[in-house]
Amino acid sequence: MLRLSRTSFFRLTRPVVCALLLVLPLPAPVAAAQEATNKLVKVVTKKEGEVTRFFVQNLESTEVTATFDLKLANLKSSAGSCYTATYPANQLTEAFTLSPVNPEKQWSYSYVNHFTIGSTTAVHDDSCLYALPFEAGTEFKVTQGYNGSYSHSGADQYAIDFKMPCGTPVHAARAGVVAKVKVDSGVGGTERKFESSANYILIRHTDGTLANYAHLSKGGSIVKPGQIVEAGDLIGFSGNTGFTSGPHLHFSVFKTRSGKQRLSLPVKFRTANAEGMTLVEGRSYKCVLPSKAVAKARVALPPVSAAPMQPVKATVPPPATAAKNRDAKS
Repeated sequence: MLRLSRTSFFRLTRPVVCALLLVLPLPAPVAAAQEATNKLVKVVTKKEGEVTRFFVQNLESTEVTATFDLKLANLKSSAGSCYTATYPANQLTEAFTLSPVNPEKQWSYSYVNHFTIGSTTAVHDDSCLYALPFEAGTEFKVTQGYNGSYSHSGADQYAIDFKMPCGTPVHAARAGVVAKVKVDSGVGGTERKFESSANYILIRHTDGTLANYAHLSKGGSIVKPGQIVEAGDLIGFSGNTGFTSGPHLHFSVFKTRSGKQRLSLPVKFRTANAEGMTLVEGRSYKCVLPSKAVAKARVALPPVSAAPMQPVKATVPPPATAAKNRDAKS
């Protein structure tokens, strides 16, 4: 998942185009398996008479949620001073408009905007059982579970850490479409300054939620955005990048609450011993992948156009409380 915050300031009738780089944890990406880093979300303004129209051009391969915090002088906004909306993949979408309260006087505006991969309208399918995110027949220990005291709080409350050597094959826990890949980092450590250095793969599920497979090795992905994967498919290799105290795989499922905040979700797993399990810190679990999981129906995202489509109105979710958001943590 990803985030960004920038401020811009303009006066009178000067039209502008703001190009904003997405910064990810979910949150820089890869080529082939390393192509995610240079994707853009652009904020575009267009002046029509006394009205300034704001557009969001989402060049990512999945939905992006944006939150705009506006400061206005002699201007009124069609969406209020704090505006959150989800924007479809590979489309240009109108966000809001600004118009002068008194056209005879000078006006100005500034804004801070945050972007996070994912949709506010995602609703998790609680009937879904997840496979363990490693090879069938192998077993790994959970070193940090839900509400883990080291780092599993806030947006990562319902994350799971599996202790595993660097280079261990990582497999999809649920079918979906690859939304984002970052495997360009080779550094990690126990200090928070390494948080943005975590490599990861984000996979979008059919219910709109996303799975985060984090701390992967440098170059440790064999998938790319837009690729469909089934539960059990090999997607990459574990590592020790980002904010981490040792080699492990961080797994979580989340939805987006705003451009500033995401929400992790508790999920249940299928293991060699039982189905519908909540994994417990300190215990080891063996992966089993029944043939029925491999045969799951493949449902892709809507077709992606090569060029931005005509503007469409974005969906405005209920207001969300602001909070610090990171795309990948331990």
